[in-house]
Amino acid sequence: MTPFKKVMLFCHRWLGFISGLVVFIVSITGCIFCFQDEIQDAVYEYRTVQNTGKPYVQPSQLIAEVKKAYPKASPDYIYYFGKERPAGVLVNMGKEGFEYVFLNPYNGKITYHEKPQTNFFIIVEYIHLYLLLPPAIGKWIVGVSVIIFMVIMVTGLILWWPKRKTDRKRSFTIKWGGRWRRVNYDLHNVLGFYATSITMILAISGLAIAFEPVSKAIYNIANLGSVDYNKEVTEPKSDSLKRAGLAKLPVVDLAFAYARQQAPAAEMFLIHNDPALSGAIGVGAYAKSMHYSHATGFEFDKYNGKLLKSYIYDKKSPGLKLNEMNYDIHVGQILGLPGKIIAFLASLIAASLPITGFIIWLGKRKKSKSKNVRTLVHRKTHKQQVQRV
Repeated sequence: MTPFKKVMLFCHRWLGFISGLVVFIVSITGCIFCFQDEIQDAVYEYRTVQNTGKPYVQPSQLIAEVKKAYPKASPDYIYYFGKERPAGVLVNMGKEGFEYVFLNPYNGKITYHEKPQTNFFIIVEYIHLYLLLPPAIGKWIVGVSVIIFMVIMVTGLILWWPKRKTDRKRSFTIKWGGRWRRVNYDLHNVLGFYATSITMILAISGLAIAFEPVSKAIYNIANLGSVDYNKEVTEPKSDSLKRAGLAKLPVVDLAFAYARQQAPAAEMFLIHNDPALSGAIGVGAYAKSMHYSHATGFEFDKYNGKLLKSYIYDKKSPGLKLNEMNYDIHVGQILGLPGKIIAFLASLIAASLPITGFIIWLGKRKKSKSKNVRTLVHRKTHKQQVQRV
């Protein structure tokens, strides 16, 4: 082995020890989360409603219904998930935390409610993002471990790459008929090679979701530095000094109606309506239900309903479009069900690599000890024979 590859092996091995456990946890939870929508749709009845063909009830009606049930609640976010899905309101209950309230979008009646921390998949998501540690600490542990994992994948690729053409066929296949240690070795190397490109994409998209500097870097690269990031993404604020000409209807209803008119083909709508903030009322119109890319958005003055800013999808920069695809890329749904399957398998392989790698290291360690014992016995025996002579 060349000195360069010895350095690569040293980095590969010890970085694996440092990040292995976190990589395993993050990858396994990623596997589980990939199909969370499909699993929850199959398990929970409240996630589907009958499409009556009637217009959606107004957001103000949903808010009134929620306030009736939770008088002290602050309705921060309102969701219209789709024609055959419920509407949802995320309410801030103060010291009691947050509550998800689901309603029938055609009659405004509450169908279900839950605290986010009791939902299995939200718990899985928090493990994936923060290891159930305080977010400020957990996200850095996960983030650093993911970056280390990316380095490990590169060093692994360098170590695995076959020197001779005759070795390539053997290097690209798993020898299932071999001894179990050989199969484990192939699982680590061959599957690691096939998963490298996908896991890199999943890792980068995950880092972009967690860390703004990463998403900003992706934005600048995609735009070749030609677009001002802050100018395009900064949300406007409502001016409380300009309340003249207050809207006759609730501004949240006017905002929703405008968004539906401008994006008639949209399947899902998200309204942020935090009354405690000075920010505007925003409406996001999404092309597909439960997909968070290909969005058109609008920001309105929450006092008089004036349109402050538009984010028309076709007019967005390539960098912003790519950033808004991060979630869909990360869970694989950017390619539909096949994409989710690919993301699931890549995450499963990523979870297996620390295990198969540790088994390889353990086997070599035992082999090395056995070799040292045999050498020591040979030396003692040889020494005794010499003394007898």
